[in-house]
Amino acid sequence: MKGKVTLWPLIAAVYLMVSGGPFGVEDTVAQAGYLGAILILLLTPLLWALPTALMVSELSSALPQEGGYYVWAKRSMGPFWGFQEAWLSLVGSVFDMALYPTLFVSYLEHFNPALTANGKGLWIGAGLIAACALYNLAGAKAVGVSSFAFTAMLLSPFVVLALYAGAHPGPAQPHAVQPYDFLLGILVAMWNFMGWDNSSTIADDVHHPQRTYPLAMAGAVSLVTLTYAVPIAAVAATGLSPTKWSTGGWAEVARAVMGSGGGAQGVAAAITIGGMMGAAGALNALTLTLSRLPAVMADDGYLPGFFARRGARTGVPYVALIACAIVWVLALNLSFAKLVMLDVLLTGASILLEFASLVALRIREPGLPRPYRVPGGLAGAIGIGVFPLMLLIAAVARNQAEPVGPLNALQLGAILIGFGVVSYFFSARFRSKKS
Repeated sequence: MKGKVTLWPLIAAVYLMVSGGPFGVEDTVAQAGYLGAILILLLTPLLWALPTALMVSELSSALPQEGGYYVWAKRSMGPFWGFQEAWLSLVGSVFDMALYPTLFVSYLEHFNPALTANGKGLWIGAGLIAACALYNLAGAKAVGVSSFAFTAMLLSPFVVLALYAGAHPGPAQPHAVQPYDFLLGILVAMWNFMGWDNSSTIADDVHHPQRTYPLAMAGAVSLVTLTYAVPIAAVAATGLSPTKWSTGGWAEVARAVMGSGGGAQGVAAAITIGGMMGAAGALNALTLTLSRLPAVMADDGYLPGFFARRGARTGVPYVALIACAIVWVLALNLSFAKLVMLDVLLTGASILLEFASLVALRIREPGLPRPYRVPGGLAGAIGIGVFPLMLLIAAVARNQAEPVGPLNALQLGAILIGFGVVSYFFSARFRSKKS
């Protein structure tokens, strides 16, 4: 078990990869009200997170290999689809990994706006990416243990706030319903519940992966859902008007609920720090998983061999890790909304390929040992992908309305997907010449 990630650190790492704390839902409360926000946050895990977690549980326990979803798609549907799975995940990660430094800087700004002014926020974000890359050189177990600590510390102030709010109920305040972009709200919720598959790429570093992955998925789905819905429901019980909520406004909500005393100020400050820790912890955990993809692709000859170089003691693919960190810095100038749109579109497409891998592997290798199996036979394996497909169709529709320079998010996403097809045939020619 030396150097391996065990159950509780894996749950914490998955929690950070998916959530990073109950941040990012404040606008949903402000515009949809408490009932609308809780409805979105309870429906999204049922329609999106739970099907994905079930799929990841079966495939991770059946094929616990480094590379995770890349290995699933390659084995079930062939090398072309394996390459596309890795391409979509890596390109989507460019936008996903820029979100966490963006959130980190926005919470730091609550402490002292001067710290992030005049372009300094961009350098702070780049420095955070570099720090996570350096920490990941210590290996998977170190990242797993730190993820547990990050999760415990960032959730502590929300436990205090929820307990205080639950003990001080009050009359509901009138609130006029505002026009609300429900598609955008669902997309943001999808992002808040996205990332279940990322932990699959480190299967070689997980202790007893056949048993640990299904348990970790069940624990993480429950933890994410509870930590989103419970604090909102508790604050709703106090009667605080939803108009008091704003982007990054959990600290202000704590002050409004708990008053202006020292205790309230302490909880508000802890929540702000928790936002920074959640963003840093998510970035750190995702750095661990995403950096494995270029290394495994280099092992298969799709990337130059130096990407596969690993540390002799830790097994960390340090060249791939450094290369990923450099690329992630490039997207730091994009707005939060644009990053979410592109991330959901590209990463969502990769998740659909994973659902296809689940079905294809059931058909091609029915006798493959599956310590965990999605119930319902082949029909069940097909059925759990229906609702995620419907949500991604909604994401495609919403991406047409989000401009990114001279294009919209859908057009840019389609171009990036097309590059993946071209890159496969180019790399295949390179591979054949090398052979």
